[in-house]
Amino acid sequence: MNLTQIIALANSWKHTMMKRADRTTTLARIIVLANSWKHRDSCLAGIEISTGKWVRPVTNLDDGRVRKSDMRVGTHWPQLLDILDIPLDTTGPDFGFESENRTILRGQWHLHGQADVKDVLKYARRPHHVLHNDRKYVTIEEMKLIPFEDRITLELIHVDNFAILDTRTMPSVKHEWKGVISSGKRRLELRITDPVFSERLDGGHTPSKSCLLTMSLGMPYRPPPLEGR
Repeated sequence: MNLTQIIALANSWKHTMMKRADRTTTLARIIVLANSWKHRDSCLAGIEISTGKWVRPVTNLDDGRVRKSDMRVGTHWPQLLDILDIPLDTTGPDFGFESENRTILRGQWHLHGQADVKDVLKYARRPHHVLHNDRKYVTIEEMKLIPFEDRITLELIHVDNFAILDTRTMPSVKHEWKGVISSGKRRLELRITDPVFSERLDGGHTPSKSCLLTMSLGMPYRPPPLEGR
C-alpha cells in the first residue's frame, strides 16, 4: 500500500453507514487533521480528544470514502483543526490492516469550535521513519505481523525539511503536487491530496520547511518493479 496522503499543516477511508435504529450512538469529538480527496469524495480523519487516538470515520462504500451528504454539519464543510462531534460506532471495517476505522452512524454532526496549532503539537512526532518503515509503502503481510492495536495507518509528523514538487508533464495540464520528505535515509515523494492546500499551491503559495504533516496509508497497492528498493 502506498503512502498516498500528505497535507501541510497538521493530512484511506472505509465502510458502513448505520442502518439499524437500535444501536447506541456515541458522539466522538475529534480534531480534524485530514480532509482530502478520495475518488471525488473525501477522506476524513482526526484525533479523538478524549483518548488522544486517531479516528477515521468510514461509510458503507467499498473503500469507505465519505460523501458530502454524509457530513451533516449544515452548510459547513469540515476544515483542518475543526472540532467536530460525529456519531460513530466503536468499531468499523479494518480491511485487514487499519485499526483507526469507525463506522459513521445516523445522526447530526456538530461543529464544536476550532483548535489551534499548539493544541495538536502534543500529538506530533519526529519519527526516524514514517509509518513503520523508511519506504513509501507497507505490505499487508508486514502489517499483519504487527499487533492490531499497533497497526498505525495515520500519523502526524513534525518535519524541518519539507519541500514541494510539481510533477505535471506539460505546462498546459493541471498541477500534480507532491511533498518531499525524508524517511530514514530515503527521500520520499508523496502525493498531496488536500484540496485546500493544493489550491493554495496552485496560487503560488510557498510552504514553510518546518511544518506539521498528516501521513496516511492508502488502500492496498502493488508498487512498480524496483520502486521499493
